[in-house]
Amino acid sequence: METGVPQTPNPAMEVRLWGVRGSVPTPCIENLRVGGNTACVDVVLPTGERFIFDAGTGIRNLGLAEAERPGQTDLHVFLTHFHWDHLQGLPFFQPLYSAGNTITFHSGWTAERLREVLSGQMTNPYFPVRFDLLAAEMRFEQLLEEPVGFGAAKIASFALNHPGGACGYTVDAGGARVVYATDHEHGNPEADARLLKAATGADVLIYDAQFTPDEYPSHAGWGHGTWLEATRVAKAAGVRELVLFHHDPGHTDDEMERILAEARVHFAATRLAVEWETISVVGR
Repeated sequence: METGVPQTPNPAMEVRLWGVRGSVPTPCIENLRVGGNTACVDVVLPTGERFIFDAGTGIRNLGLAEAERPGQTDLHVFLTHFHWDHLQGLPFFQPLYSAGNTITFHSGWTAERLREVLSGQMTNPYFPVRFDLLAAEMRFEQLLEEPVGFGAAKIASFALNHPGGACGYTVDAGGARVVYATDHEHGNPEADARLLKAATGADVLIYDAQFTPDEYPSHAGWGHGTWLEATRVAKAAGVRELVLFHHDPGHTDDEMERILAEARVHFAATRLAVEWETISVVGR
């Protein structure tokens, strides 16, 4: 029956933003509209399949929400790299403490290295509970450039330019693509080319835009990008929507609104990553 109301297509994926800040959590009043938890994003398919990207402090709230779902949980966590702001929430991720859950960790590093790093951050004197005593079954896998099937999705990694190394991820499902490319500094031709290739035609590009163009010269070599470079990549790649991510801890909500306004002059389909928001992704 015709209702005269435009029908919104069912989303191929939903991207949920649990932590959007970079470097260090900022639980202060001037940052609360955008959010103060560090990096954590999950992608949810209509089938209920869920893929988590990074384990900053935002993963705590994700874990609390997950713990409310009945039954056992089979989760996949994809880590970009091992700096604190992308790992520090993991010891407080509730599903790790429930027997019957299976949690598979993925990264661009070997499974042995991945296990070693995650175990190392939960040893005495850093944390009172040892990683090997957690109740959930944990698995460790290396994910490289070749796409791997995870149910209805295909996920692949690609190397970024960041001190100590980092990787981004592409998620393809239902005719749509989401690209998660945080902790990348422009200027390395090979890394920039990999990012552009991964982002070409993407429906959503989540991009590291920690610095303003004025701030960047004094932070060159730190491994992060700018909102201006983000808009350039978005235009060159022909993405549908750009999401500015990994906000600097010193940028207040009011400053973030000014950054967004400037970015939209260069690429209109730009939004800020805002904690607790959900982005519906519809395939082309």
